Amino acid sequence: MDAEWLTKPRQWTIDKILHFILFIGPISSIFDYLTFFMMLYVFDCWQNPVLFHTGWFVESLFTQTLIIHVIRTNKIPFIQSRASWPLILTSLIIVAAGAWLTVSPLANTLGFVPLPPRYWLFLAIMLLSYAMLTQMVKTWFIRRFGE
Repeated sequence: MDAEWLTKPRQWTIDKILHFILFIGPISSIFDYLTFFMMLYVFDCWQNPVLFHTGWFVESLFTQTLIIHVIRTNKIPFIQSRASWPLILTSLIIVAAGAWLTVSPLANTLGFVPLPPRYWLFLAIMLLSYAMLTQMVKTWFIRRFGE
């Protein structure tokens, strides 16, 4: 967490938490729907539910891990504020393990298949877009409702 929050912690009311959830929460759903669209129309998963399942699993894991870094600070994550090394390391381990599961000996048991190389490009674009949109909404939220 940022040093200034150690000296003066944020004050969250129930109303502020509710507003934060209502404004930030749906962004995740937008990117889930984009993933559904991508898996169905770009990767033609209508007849390949295992590929759909794998793509959605990876996108969900990566975006939910990323969002921790975006909402943990009022600043721009990774640029103006970096998380602690333990959080960065565990985040990298989580996404690496999730990606590895799709090609691991456990993949078949878990219902995963290897993702096409193009998927990873689309995922990178979605992650960057997700972080940018969440950062913009978070910045607006802070201006509108205060820290």
